[in-house]
Amino acid sequence: MVQPNLSTFDVIIIGAGINGAGIARDAAMRGLSVLLLDKGDIGGGTSSSSTRLIHGGLRYLEHREFGLVRESLRERECLLRIAPHLVRPLPLLIPVYETANRGLWTMRAGMFAYDVLSFDKKLPRHRMLSRAETLEQVPGLKPDGLLGAAVYYDAQVEFAERLVLENALSAVEHGATVISYAHVDKLIIEDQRVRGVEFTKFPGAPDDPGEQHHSARARVVINAAGPWVDRVLGPVQVFHQGARSSQRLIGGSRLIGGTKGSHIIVGPFAGAPASALYVEAETDHRPFFIIPWNSHYLIGTTDSRYSGDLDNVRIEDKEIDYLLGETNRVIPDADLTRKEILYTYSGVRPLPFFGGDVRNKDEPSITRRHFIRRHPLRDNLFSIVGGKLTSYRSLAEEAVNIIFKKLGRNSPACTTDWVPLPGAATPEFEAFCKDFKQHCGLSELTSDHLLRNYGTRSPEVLKLIADDPLLKKVFDAETGAIAAEVVFAFSHELAQTLSDCLLRRTMVGLNSTCGLKAVAAAGRIVQKHLGWSKDRVSRETAAYKNEISRRLARGSARLVRSAIGALARPSGRVSGPSSPP
Repeated sequence: MVQPNLSTFDVIIIGAGINGAGIARDAAMRGLSVLLLDKGDIGGGTSSSSTRLIHGGLRYLEHREFGLVRESLRERECLLRIAPHLVRPLPLLIPVYETANRGLWTMRAGMFAYDVLSFDKKLPRHRMLSRAETLEQVPGLKPDGLLGAAVYYDAQVEFAERLVLENALSAVEHGATVISYAHVDKLIIEDQRVRGVEFTKFPGAPDDPGEQHHSARARVVINAAGPWVDRVLGPVQVFHQGARSSQRLIGGSRLIGGTKGSHIIVGPFAGAPASALYVEAETDHRPFFIIPWNSHYLIGTTDSRYSGDLDNVRIEDKEIDYLLGETNRVIPDADLTRKEILYTYSGVRPLPFFGGDVRNKDEPSITRRHFIRRHPLRDNLFSIVGGKLTSYRSLAEEAVNIIFKKLGRNSPACTTDWVPLPGAATPEFEAFCKDFKQHCGLSELTSDHLLRNYGTRSPEVLKLIADDPLLKKVFDAETGAIAAEVVFAFSHELAQTLSDCLLRRTMVGLNSTCGLKAVAAAGRIVQKHLGWSKDRVSRETAAYKNEISRRLARGSARLVRSAIGALARPSGRVSGPSSPP
């Protein structure tokens, strides 16, 4: 039984990844009434599966996508300005070998073009290194055949999940309604137009009882579901003039032809670089990264066709072999094996579909530009195809301009290019950080952790301690995360499950044991301070363990696997049922 209409909005946005959250923020800031829905958690899909770079796309120059590179470089500078707690400069070194497709002169030309296209940047310009200078900077590099290197700057978003979250939180601050774990079941069609959606709201975990059915209406609907865009347009049932019908693809056109990208996370290793490496693989000559990240090393990404289950994307053995083999080739002393892999993650890029024989179009050459497609039969339904973390803000600006045009209203100026995200609400961020560390009364590990996650909102976390000093206790020794963050995740940051809290709020789930040594403590915190039942804590702990098990490769991370095993064994503490990872 569908419950009464939730409300009427100017725009409903389906998908709370970086594009959907960015559109919601811009639309709300310009005065529109907004409903943002996602079938899972905010930022829980493709946005959390990237290489975590905010970059201009150096390799896009090879495909002459100069406009895309310029847009990305402009947006990189914008994000460094509006989110300095989450987005930071990152030096990258590109070694050049005799066998590489891209020689020194090609590299010089590319670096020159990159600097020209980023003429308004604040980051340093590139510089070329001799062979000796390259080995001095990265002694672990393979010396045989090394000609030299290029060093240039882009940026890193260490926790992309929180970049998405802060856009959603900003949207809420400006009046938007954000509902996660809300699965869109139907598009409501009347008089050849989409009038709204019907959706099922699950109470946190999708398998929990008590789901509720709602409807909401809007004059414009934006489908920002990422790789799931075609699923929203296709398998959902639609209502047309009161009669139920369904069709595989409304309008008959496939929009998404996504490719899969996988990454492995390892700890520090022999010969590991102090700065990021951008390396041409010997196997297929496509570039991959070896990046210092979150006290670990992030290695990736792969790029291959994917037609499997979008809700269960996992790394394959051949991808692991590729990433390990190429890393060991360029850093001979690394000697990395599966045992050194802490965990993995994979996602599907929502790239545009190309008809005909797609086998003739290699994956790296598929454009990374975004497209906003109006539905051929429903002129107020738009789908977002493509898009990147780097350029989400400009995509959102374009989308909101379209929304205003469709509403027949004059649009206020977009201000997202200079109004900081919630965690950067200060003109002097570095001064704020210094002052916070001096006066917060916390260890350096914990204060750094808070500033990296919450920025200028860190004092808001500490306000919870005034009411209960026990919330100052560290619940994860590796990151220094404190109990107040767990409560804050649910009371201030829209978290609904332990997975939301650990993987996309406190970021403890991205430590060396995937948060498995901290989940029991987090469970006790929510049980004590938020009134969760023992049964709910047990179910969500088990669900978290199951989610983490999908990130483990065969033969990898014995430390993490042993933590899963310990979590499954009865210990007198709250735990999930025993099951193999």
